[in-house]
Parts: sequence; C-alpha cells; structure tokens
Amino acid sequence: MMNARQIVFLDIDGVLHRGQSYVTREGIVSSAPGNIILFEYASVLEDLLCPYPRAEIVLSSDWAYRFGADYTQGMLPSQSLRDRVAGATYQGCLFDEQFWPMLSRGEQVLDYVRRHTPLTWIAIDDRKDGFENYRERLVHCQSDCGLGDRAVVELLRRRLDRFFS
Repeated sequence: MMNARQIVFLDIDGVLHRGQSYVTREGIVSSAPGNIILFEYASVLEDLLCPYPRAEIVLSSDWAYRFGADYTQGMLPSQSLRDRVAGATYQGCLFDEQFWPMLSRGEQVLDYVRRHTPLTWIAIDDRKDGFENYRERLVHCQSDCGLGDRAVVELLRRRLDRFFS
C-alpha cells in the first residue's frame, strides 16, 4: 500500500561536495584537489527543498553504512537538512546488511522503495548503477562538481517540481 511519503534519496560524496571522502588522522576529507570543504553544496540542497516541506531525506550514501546513519545525519551542516533525515536505505533491509555494499546503488534505493512504498521519490547521486529503468527519478551528479553544477541544480529543481508538487 502506498503512503504519502515524498523521499529524496541522498548520496553525499560527489553530490554535497566534490570528490570521494576518506578518513585520515585529521578526520574525513575529500579526495578532490584543493582545499575542499565537506558539504560545500548542502545549502544548495537546503534551498531547493524549501518549497517542499513534506520531502524527507533517506541517506543512500556509503557514509551512512560506514559511519552510521545517526553520525552521518549529525554531520549535515544545517538543522533543516538534519530534521528531514528519516533514515538510511540499508536500515531494515531483509537480508544480511554485510551484503549491502555489494548491491548497485539503484538496487539499494529500489529495495527501500519496495519496503516502504513512498508516494514518490527521487535520488541524487553520482552513481547511476541500477537506475537503468528509473532514469527519470535519478538526478545524476558528476563526482568532480556535485551540486556545484548549474545544469544539475536546474534538473533537480525540475524533478522536485515534477514529482513533489
């Protein structure tokens, strides 16, 4: 049975900041060249979601699996984004969570969609594996620019309007 949830599946690396992240002694840093600030594009997402108060975020990022959903939620730099987080895709999966990283990103998202039957959803990700039959629901980012790409931001604006209005 469908419910009224509107879900944005959110990846972090290559979306909210450029590059992939890795852990150093100083903490989590981006692999992108230069002095990249983690979550540098969080305010872009925050602004785009403002007209959609019912839109929830479900973390589809490896961050949630590696560091935990609560830690990842707490790392988001704005309270309004943190308040929208309703969990992570791997939570409540119907098989051993250790196999989760072996699934394509699309399979991870679609598994969550099957279990929770939201009214509507979109995914923002720099991975497109597993989304072959759901391209209209994927806002695909390039890892080296994430939501710093104006064309991707405009696509996200159009998809939010189409699926969440």
